[in-house]
Amino acid sequence: MKQTLHSFRGKCSVFLLCASLIYCTSYSQLSAGTYWEGGVTIAPSNFLGDLGGNPGKGSTFLKDNNFSMTRFFAGAFLSVHPSEFLGARIALNYGRIAGDDGVIKGGGGLEEARLARNLNFKSSILEAFVVAEVYPTVILEADPTDVYHKFRPYGVAGVGAFHFNPKGQDPATGQWVALKPLSTEGQGFPEYPDRKPYSLWQLNIPLGVGVKYYLNENVSLSFEIIHRKTFTDYIDDISTDYIDPDLFANYLPAAQASVAHRIYNKSPYRIDDLGSTFGPGAKRGTPTNNDAYYSCGFKLAFRLGNGDGAWRNSTRCPVIRF
Repeated sequence: MKQTLHSFRGKCSVFLLCASLIYCTSYSQLSAGTYWEGGVTIAPSNFLGDLGGNPGKGSTFLKDNNFSMTRFFAGAFLSVHPSEFLGARIALNYGRIAGDDGVIKGGGGLEEARLARNLNFKSSILEAFVVAEVYPTVILEADPTDVYHKFRPYGVAGVGAFHFNPKGQDPATGQWVALKPLSTEGQGFPEYPDRKPYSLWQLNIPLGVGVKYYLNENVSLSFEIIHRKTFTDYIDDISTDYIDPDLFANYLPAAQASVAHRIYNKSPYRIDDLGSTFGPGAKRGTPTNNDAYYSCGFKLAFRLGNGDGAWRNSTRCPVIRF
């Protein structure tokens, strides 16, 4: 509710002055003014999904990480920091991920079924995301404006979008073939009305942690791990059950149908009879667990200045005129 200022001018002026002093004292502990950063990232990347894994039951987290399947991401970013405590980053990255049942080291447990499945894939990933960066230890620093040779842990969370295109290796030719056009699990076939063709564009949720080290006041190097939660189980083109391979000839051109028949099921124990271990209706993937991927690597950032051309803004208290 608005007050009549002319009747309380003196009291309000004193109040505003006190509030301004309190604000400047507290806020200056966290902020040196708004500044921008730009830079590059390079990071090893790994896929977490149906393919590959380690002994025991399959998992969607690091337990099933296969280091032999490590690929790389590279990208660029731009971030704005309204204070030393908080930042917002927009990033564009390109990289690759891969998975292969053949790298599993069998130990006689549940992993043996995945090893016998014998499927593999690789895919390029183009992603863009926007994340918030939070530097919680800034509130413990005596002088947050002094960043020279400081370490700062931080957390990131946000939202993004990515494009993928899974390819599998044709056992007859050794060539890598795009899998989506082959409808390897009957996507789009009337016999499987619940299996719709999946989109190669999907959303993800980046979540991660890192630590930032200031080489000097304007250059920093960070190490960070970012996990991408996704909303699709088809990054590796594997999700549900094996279909009747005779259906490929009904809905695909002859050449594609032949490739699909070879590539949808590459188990050495393959039998196309209904009810067999690797036949129609048998488990091919786990539809209840969506795929994910992550990267862990380095981020090199340069301070780009602010609107008035300075490398840093100073925190200034508002001036109150009476």
